[in-house]
Amino acid sequence: MQPFTRHSGLVLPFDRVDVDTDQMVPKQFLKSQTKEGYGRILFYDWRYLPGEKPNPDFILNEPRYQGASILLTRRNFGCGSSREHAAWAVADYGFRAVIGPSFADIFFKNCAMNGILAITLPEEQVDELFRRAQSTPGYQVHVDLPNQTIRDDKDLELKFEIDDFRKQALLKGLDEIGLTLEHDSDISAYERAHHPEPTQQSPVDFSYPVAS
Repeated sequence: MQPFTRHSGLVLPFDRVDVDTDQMVPKQFLKSQTKEGYGRILFYDWRYLPGEKPNPDFILNEPRYQGASILLTRRNFGCGSSREHAAWAVADYGFRAVIGPSFADIFFKNCAMNGILAITLPEEQVDELFRRAQSTPGYQVHVDLPNQTIRDDKDLELKFEIDDFRKQALLKGLDEIGLTLEHDSDISAYERAHHPEPTQQSPVDFSYPVAS
């Protein structure tokens, strides 16, 4: 997956609470086994009118937010079922970071394993970001993962917390399998020490003696 170090992008203020993964990716789209193409499906039932015509009243279809790569959310974002497809859709749409006051635990973990930086901030700081994003056309922020900061082009600078495991996974662009494979030599050495190769044995002779 793509590493995350620093990213600057347009902010999309998604002003809804308790957004669940069933709305992010409806169940009829869960058959695909690859991550590609889910960006078109993100928020499908809200985003489209019959015939997959874009709903002009839905925020993802507003011209001012086209090309947004930072998703600003309200509390309990990504709740509901544990489907990883929701994180796939967020990433495939083009969002690199999601900022909100709280996230569902499984969605939060799935973000990191798919190259998305999910940032938790206090409610009052999220409110201020919403105020700025909604009142300022083209509002952008700059996210710095190594220094754990968010800032804009005016006077705002915020610090955020992140556990070191998730931070290192994002910086290196590694999911759980990739992180495990970093220790491949140690794993191989352990296996050799605890499960040595079986010694060569002579083949068993199953032939019957021939009577003279």
